[in-house]
Amino acid sequence: MSSLADRSLGDRGSQAVLIAAALAAVLILVNLFGDPVKIGCLVVIALVTVITASARRMEGGGWWSLLALGAVASIVGAAVAELSETVGGLIAVVGGVLVVVGATVGFPLREYE
Repeated sequence: MSSLADRSLGDRGSQAVLIAAALAAVLILVNLFGDPVKIGCLVVIALVTVITASARRMEGGGWWSLLALGAVASIVGAAVAELSETVGGLIAVVGGVLVVVGATVGFPLREYE
């Protein structure tokens, strides 16, 4: 098992939830769907952040901080977009990029020996 993987999820579970978070962030970034889909994507990102929280204490768990910061920025950006689309959109874009980067860095790879 990878040292970056969340031990309670295992490699496959960690891979699945991190892919879900990255895809949700991309769906928000491309902005092709309405508010219900965006809200659902924000919920997925928040849930993945909570589910993978135990990985932050592991060696090499710095990726989780990027994921968490991205989740917070995405949610704050969505809220701010209700008042100012430009500022909220910019915050949401930064959050989405951080979620994708955090999920990519934290993605556990199987080591072949």
